[in-house]
Amino acid sequence: MNYVSTRDKSLRMTAAQAIVRGLAPDGGLMTPEAFPHLPHGALEQLKDMSYQQRAVYVMQSFLQDFSSAELSAFAAAAYGNGKFSHPDVAPVRPVDGNTWCLELWHGPTCAFKDMALQMLPHLLTASLTKTAEDKTVCILVATSGDTGKAAMEGFADVPQTKILVFYPKDGVSAIQELQMVTQEGGNVGVCSVVGNFDDAQTGVKKLFSDEKLREQLARRGYFLSSANSINWGRVLPQIVYYISAYCDLLRDEKIQPDQAVNVCVPTGNFGNILAAYYAKDMGVPINKLICASNSNNVLTDFIRTGTYDRNRTFHNTISPSMDILVSSNLERLLYEKTEHNSEKINEWMDALQEKGTYSIGRDIQDAVVSDFFGAWIDEIETQETISDVFNNYGYVLDPHSAVAYKALQKYRLMTSDETYGIVLSTASPFKFSDVVLRALYPDDYEGKVLTAFEAMDELSQKARIDIPQGLKELRGLPERESDIVAPGEMEKEVKKILAID
Repeated sequence: MNYVSTRDKSLRMTAAQAIVRGLAPDGGLMTPEAFPHLPHGALEQLKDMSYQQRAVYVMQSFLQDFSSAELSAFAAAAYGNGKFSHPDVAPVRPVDGNTWCLELWHGPTCAFKDMALQMLPHLLTASLTKTAEDKTVCILVATSGDTGKAAMEGFADVPQTKILVFYPKDGVSAIQELQMVTQEGGNVGVCSVVGNFDDAQTGVKKLFSDEKLREQLARRGYFLSSANSINWGRVLPQIVYYISAYCDLLRDEKIQPDQAVNVCVPTGNFGNILAAYYAKDMGVPINKLICASNSNNVLTDFIRTGTYDRNRTFHNTISPSMDILVSSNLERLLYEKTEHNSEKINEWMDALQEKGTYSIGRDIQDAVVSDFFGAWIDEIETQETISDVFNNYGYVLDPHSAVAYKALQKYRLMTSDETYGIVLSTASPFKFSDVVLRALYPDDYEGKVLTAFEAMDELSQKARIDIPQGLKELRGLPERESDIVAPGEMEKEVKKILAID
């Protein structure tokens, strides 16, 4: 299987080449030429497999230049050996009568990004060998909170790699920041950016498109790549857990074969829900994909109107990983919905860059709406949802998962569609302990200032849930030196970590 750029479908790469490069040379996103379909009876077959086995089954259709033995070894290393605290890796937990939470936070950094970023380093290092690449790859990451730590954790001390993470100063939770600045590894660096996530992401994309910088790095034995979801090696492992969740429900006889489910995803950069769309395209019986946004509701408006408009107020919210106004992976969806019309993609992406807005027209909008429903949730609704779900069902949601849970409720109210729903639980509530604690016990903590660890301890005690080991271990860890830079100074930071004058 070859991979093509969304902006020039004549530009083809092997899977290994696409994973190594991350972003296409023309600024497009590498995507499969065609998507494989699950054979008849595949889901019944997969339901009795382990998560590792399911991962190999799904990924081998996309990675034809990798052997089954290689992928089996990668899956064992990524998802075995105690890396995940739950034996199912990504368990499906019942919440109410027709809703389950797909828990994706049992990995080492307690967020869903572990599901892909425990696998990506294995795919990347093998791809470097397959492509005979002798340069060191410098991985640049823009993060709204969770990707940064997960990427640093996954690539720490991996040979032939350097990784530098940029995150928005004051745009992540205290625990998210602490996770990044305490990460060990001789090849990792972290830097905060004055501004929001979009500023950091735009800065990273500019570095990728800077031909002078690429030439300078090449002369010194480096090239740039990405661990963000613009890299196909990030998206592919995410497809696995949607298929796995459906198989778990089949295995446990919660649904019947071919019974459709709805999936609701808290969404920022559109990569996670895009993976759900791909799973549906491959044959998983998914009815509607509910795209859940916080107050940064650019995707809700896009689905409703067919116009993407980033020219709006940016909100710092209690669900910071979703505080994004430029959803990069939407480009991949539009490439599919236009039947691979690269000219249209270029037109829209140029308009987004130049004017901050573009419109896709009624026909393409109808194609999007056939699969997607958009809903957004404000801060008060998020807090109320955390409280209501705990009080009614004894389940503790983090603020991002609460946005998704409420969005599913809104969808059901507006459509009367009571199809069983899977809500993605994307992070441990302990990563946002202060927010969750105040939502559950507002009277007890009004006006009270708590440290991150005090909030974790209080939440554990009051809600009677255990703090994940990976977060417990943050106490007392030394913090690495990190800089604060303006978006225009990010190139200097790259040269600093690579010791380039």
